[in-house]
Amino acid sequence: MATENFMLREFAWDGRYRVMGTEDLLTPALVVYPEILGRNIERTLDLLGGADRWRVHVKTAKLGYAMRTLVERGVRNFKCATTLELLVACQSGAADVLLAYPVMGANARRAREIADQFPDIRISVLSESEEQVEQWRAGPVGIFLDINPGMNRTGIEQDRRDKILRIVRGLEDAGLEFRGLHYYDGQYGGLAEPERTRAAHAGYDRLLELVGDIEGLGVRIPEIITAGTPTFPCSLSYEGFRGGGFIHRVSPGTILYGDATSLAQLPRHYGYAPAVLVLTRVVSRPKEGILTCDAGHKAVSADAGVPTCVVVGHPELLPLSPSEEHLPMAVERGAAGPKVGEALYLLPRHICPTVNNFDCALVVEDGKIESVEEVSARGREAPVMLHAKVSLTNREPAERV
Repeated sequence: MATENFMLREFAWDGRYRVMGTEDLLTPALVVYPEILGRNIERTLDLLGGADRWRVHVKTAKLGYAMRTLVERGVRNFKCATTLELLVACQSGAADVLLAYPVMGANARRAREIADQFPDIRISVLSESEEQVEQWRAGPVGIFLDINPGMNRTGIEQDRRDKILRIVRGLEDAGLEFRGLHYYDGQYGGLAEPERTRAAHAGYDRLLELVGDIEGLGVRIPEIITAGTPTFPCSLSYEGFRGGGFIHRVSPGTILYGDATSLAQLPRHYGYAPAVLVLTRVVSRPKEGILTCDAGHKAVSADAGVPTCVVVGHPELLPLSPSEEHLPMAVERGAAGPKVGEALYLLPRHICPTVNNFDCALVVEDGKIESVEEVSARGREAPVMLHAKVSLTNREPAERV
């Protein structure tokens, strides 16, 4: 399958993104625009026909502020990848959270602790083997089987039906509740349409064959989860997910804030817009045709490649390879480019790890800073369990309720 490198190459200036008083702000800074955030949420709910079908992945949201905004609009089903994200989601009003990562050992014990602390919240975990199931025996969490659709990151290979059926049969013996199938088809994000949809739908056909095998055991499948942001439209258009004996939920997270990749992947008529930008400042003009701003890869993540971002309203600027704190940019021949000290607004190529780079975010509406919000689910919890006999100094562990 041929792949394409999806990313916007330019993004026009919009006055809604202006932050007043930038001369008094330390840069780089993460900026959240609540009006656009709210519109992205409402657009997703419109596409899904309601809040119940969205199991939003909070690896993007990261802020308790954003999670509470989702809850206020009726989104109560979350998905996360770390115990800190699980904790913050529970603290922010979630009703149902899936820890969508194959946690083991102390990580699993910590997840059980959180489940015990929030008995009114429905918490689930992923499993892909009998050994993983065993560690949850007779515990407070439910189990989703993680199915590998070909991404080869985690999960049981889709064709290993005997293994899948054996684990399903063993859940009842272990005193555990089978809550459904998790199927993340992220490997199709680099395909252009219509090939992406054809590939995703072929996988969904095989997934429904597996559903039939499980139901043949007399076992009900309560929920099927598919689709991050790239295959979100593919899941929406798949007829087989409608009218089944299960609820089908999708789990995109990037659409909450948007980035230069997702806005190129998703149909324009969906109406998503960037709800988060990085405010930076030009700090140098080291040579003709080059300027540098203070948004290196410790601010705007470089995990998705170079360029790491698009400079909003400046098509004459091309971000080059960053270092830790420096982001050099090529200035198109003949263009003057911004001056040293001038503020720029960056649309990241990959917003999720970019948000994780910041301790706090500015919430800006009509150009004014309304609040400064902690990026409360960034990073991880302290690596030592609180009951362990190890002295934790210099840094307080995450608050545990």
